[in-house]
Amino acid sequence: MSALRQRAAQLARQARTTRPAAVRNTRSYGSSHGHEEHGHNVEEPLGASFYITAAAVVGSIFVYKISRPDENGEVSAVHKYFAKLADYGKEWETKNHLMTAALTQAAHDKHLLLGAERSKHHELRFPEVFSTGSPFNVPAGHYANMDAVVAHYRKQHLDDEERKAKRLAAASQ
Repeated sequence: MSALRQRAAQLARQARTTRPAAVRNTRSYGSSHGHEEHGHNVEEPLGASFYITAAAVVGSIFVYKISRPDENGEVSAVHKYFAKLADYGKEWETKNHLMTAALTQAAHDKHLLLGAERSKHHELRFPEVFSTGSPFNVPAGHYANMDAVVAHYRKQHLDDEERKAKRLAAASQ
């Protein structure tokens, strides 16, 4: 096997060194070096840049024509469209300004209310609010005596009723 491998390597070296120059790839340019007399003329297209330039010229002339006012002096549709876009931007600017002002005022009010001192007095509408807890599993003596609280609110209620009655009597005369 070794002899075969050595012989293959020798043949590869010989093929590399004895390669003829004519076998190498050479490029030929058919449209160059004056070969026109042999019928090798190549028709080259105009290319994309020509068509883009032509379209730009025609397009700019079209835009110019439609942007000019008509013979009556009325502005064109393009001008009206851009004016509408400008008004739309001003409308959004006004809305954004009003929204920002509202959010700023809301933040100011929030900080004002959170920073204000709170009243410790809570007006009770009914005296049963003190005993709204569960009546089960309450150890003896854990409910406070509410008789004084009930008497206070009963007196306040009677005073309010008396004041209302006096006001109605004065209004009926």
